[in-house]
Amino acid sequence: MKVTDFYFDLPEELIGQHPLEKRDESRLMVVNKTNKAIEHKQFKDIIDYLNPGDCLVLNDTRVLPARLLGMKEGTEGKMEFLLLKRIDKDHWETLVKPGKRAKIGSRFIFGNGELKAEIISISEGGSRIVRFEFVGIFEEVLDKLGEMPLPPYITEKLEDKERYQTVFSKEVGSAAAPTAGLHFTEDLITEIKNKGVIVTFVTLHIGLGTFRPVKAETVEDHEMHSEYYVLSSETAEIINQAKEKGGRIIAVGTTSNRTLESIADENGKLHAKSGWTDIFIYPGYKFKIVNALITNFHLPESTLIMLVSAFAGKDLVMGAYNMAVKEGYRFFSFGDAMFLY
Repeated sequence: MKVTDFYFDLPEELIGQHPLEKRDESRLMVVNKTNKAIEHKQFKDIIDYLNPGDCLVLNDTRVLPARLLGMKEGTEGKMEFLLLKRIDKDHWETLVKPGKRAKIGSRFIFGNGELKAEIISISEGGSRIVRFEFVGIFEEVLDKLGEMPLPPYITEKLEDKERYQTVFSKEVGSAAAPTAGLHFTEDLITEIKNKGVIVTFVTLHIGLGTFRPVKAETVEDHEMHSEYYVLSSETAEIINQAKEKGGRIIAVGTTSNRTLESIADENGKLHAKSGWTDIFIYPGYKFKIVNALITNFHLPESTLIMLVSAFAGKDLVMGAYNMAVKEGYRFFSFGDAMFLY
């Protein structure tokens, strides 16, 4: 299967640059994969497509303000650090720009000196292992000095950092937001629960690999990045019971989808588990547990559009994407949403 099979022409002006004033007033394309019908709604209308007994699974990860701007110690040279993965209390894997100034032993300072860093080693891929020096709790220092690591296609400044967090975010550790969840408000979640829909949470910490382009020519040759997930015994039981009673399992976002499909056994049963997943879902994959999917509109030729195509069929999904372009839907992190069932 060729990567170019997942290409579509996307005008730059359709890339959402900022969140809407009201989260749940984004547009919603509803795609019925059985009869191929497509409807155009507002996101708050999602409640009309959810049934009592359905189980809505959200990713409760919280984005780290992982972009740090500082300077090399003893110079005026400005530097940018992007935190990728925590190794232990003080050590992180990071991307550093410009890399030529980040040699082993180089030291850097952030803010008024509340945070300092030293390059310990350089990995094969060019990322740096950094030891940070700080007083107190790292997350509090980071919250004060760090900026949201917005995707490269968002060029406008985000005034309110919380708008790149879901209203239910809890477990700190992502380098990017689970963007399908950004459309939900607390009131909408309450309405959904009041309708008899079960709402539960998994955690998958999203890495920057989610933005890396697929460089292979054929889909099967792409090497997927890995991300850390947690599924509690309580959530596993909630989902298993909902499924046994005939409720649909509705994944909010490709991240929730990947977590559930990584953990489910061949019978579609879940058990408490945590670890790293590099599952790559593309057409031909047989879904074990997920019955419906809420997701944003993704990049051409990305692993995310491949996952959606695996779920609803490539021809239907690519047709829906071309329709979305024609209808002026907004794309990517601050874009509109799809519901596929």
